Amino acid sequence: MFTHVMVGTNDKEKARAFYDATFGVLGISGMSTPNGAFYGDPEAREGMFGVVTPRNGEPATCANGGTIGFPAKDRPTVDAWYAAGMANGGSDEGPPGERPWGDPPMYGAYLRDPDGNKLCAFCPPGA
Repeated sequence: MFTHVMVGTNDKEKARAFYDATFGVLGISGMSTPNGAFYGDPEAREGMFGVVTPRNGEPATCANGGTIGFPAKDRPTVDAWYAAGMANGGSDEGPPGERPWGDPPMYGAYLRDPDGNKLCAFCPPGA
């Protein structure tokens, strides 16, 4: 559906530590770039995720109302993703737990990266 998603950072080292940890839990590898990092496999022709300092040199800001979601294989992976984010400069936006969407309910967690970008990880119901 998309080629890539980019978020800005004001501290590429903090951003790399956060995303290396959270994407590592999800089994997604990354590569550093001079201005940040990219995650995913470009050869797989799936969407990539990037975190970089803005090209225009202005401070990075987070989207108001924006959330970027990532799939997790099961509840322990959601829990580990959240813990990795919190241990690497993230902040809580909704701890792991069931959400009242669907029957059975979905299980997921929300957090913000060190620059304030809102993220979530969810697993399939019953996983």
